[in-house]
Amino acid sequence: MKEALARLVEKQDLSDSEMTGAMTAIMDGQAAPAQIAAFLTALRAKGETVAELVAAVRVLRARAVALPVKGPVIDTCGTGGDGLGLFNVSTASAFVAAAAGAKVAKHGNRAATGTVGGADVLEALGARIELPPELAARCLERCGFTFLFAPLYHPAVRHVAAVRRELGFRTLFNLTGPLCNPAGARRQVIGLFSADWMEPVAETMRELGSEHVLVVHGSDGSDEITVAGTTSVVELVGGEIRGFEIEPEQFGMRRCSVGDLRGGVDAASCGATLREVLAGAVGPLSDATALNAGAAIHVAGIAATLAGGVARAREILRSGAAAGVLEAFVSLSRGEAA
Repeated sequence: MKEALARLVEKQDLSDSEMTGAMTAIMDGQAAPAQIAAFLTALRAKGETVAELVAAVRVLRARAVALPVKGPVIDTCGTGGDGLGLFNVSTASAFVAAAAGAKVAKHGNRAATGTVGGADVLEALGARIELPPELAARCLERCGFTFLFAPLYHPAVRHVAAVRRELGFRTLFNLTGPLCNPAGARRQVIGLFSADWMEPVAETMRELGSEHVLVVHGSDGSDEITVAGTTSVVELVGGEIRGFEIEPEQFGMRRCSVGDLRGGVDAASCGATLREVLAGAVGPLSDATALNAGAAIHVAGIAATLAGGVARAREILRSGAAAGVLEAFVSLSRGEAA
């Protein structure tokens, strides 16, 4: 840690072995809180490199509780941190993608900077969120969706929790969550809080062996594909990276205001809104869900194009099939028949 800190305060990038050594010390509880705070602060001030991010993710993945899965899975976990308090689009879109036939291992947590996180809304809907691996895997096989509560599957991160709270600013760990799916998802839709990180995250996922990833950021500041503006996209597929933009009008959707994309003031109201959207309610929230679910359906390989994925998502929302997946998951997570 001392060697790594000496380099970081001089704004020098860390080698793979240096970053691996420092992260190993932190994750194994061998670093003092002052060292962890200094490391995260100096790294942020210098600017994290792709190589440093890759090394950090490998250390975190090696210490995660693995989910036993059969076949490929996808994830719709984003970074959060946009501060907009919007509808839980990534959670809603995960249920739609599952209804389309994808296996969705949704990595998530409680709200850190927003009002209601994915874990909060699922709990409000009656689901058990702290699912041990065997039960989580059973949910995935039975209904195509499961939830992986980050603190349960990444116990080593507890060594940095207090320091992160005390620092109060973005650190390396704000980026690593979506990159450390415990089910080993190689196909993902990753929403980011900042456009600056889109290409570095795509490059990191390429180095880590991902197959098809869409990294997205809305012009309204959201970490989702938005209906309130333009969405920047960086796509990784087949080892190639390209960028493009999405406009809601491309899919016959009317542009809305950011305020139209808020889903509630607390977990209960957000849960009620999510259930309504999945049951077929129309409007901006349904449009946003269709866009993001369409992206998930596309990266899963179910639809050959993004447009095809959005069209399929709209069909599912109209049919109410995604609501059935939600109810099945709630029952299964509680150990009940579904």
